[in-house]
Amino acid sequence: MSDVNKKNFVFTPAHCRSARGLLDLTQRQLADAAGVSIESLRLFEKNERRPHESTLVKVMDAFERRGIEFLNGGSPGVRLHPERSMVQ
Repeated sequence: MSDVNKKNFVFTPAHCRSARGLLDLTQRQLADAAGVSIESLRLFEKNERRPHESTLVKVMDAFERRGIEFLNGGSPGVRLHPERSMVQ
């Protein structure tokens, strides 16, 4: 998370859905890659329940290993850097 202040960064369901879309991952694929339950992921993306912080860290790490950068400035968003991907 290079240009995001981790202390102030809030990982939102929109970040998660957007990053999954950029990578063309299903919820199942992301849950498996992050080592989290698909139910936790589904409820988070629907904004029905916020998982434990450790779960969110695992999900973010799975994205970042695939070249995703999270932005949280004046315009929060997601950016893909394919050249940074550590996963085939």
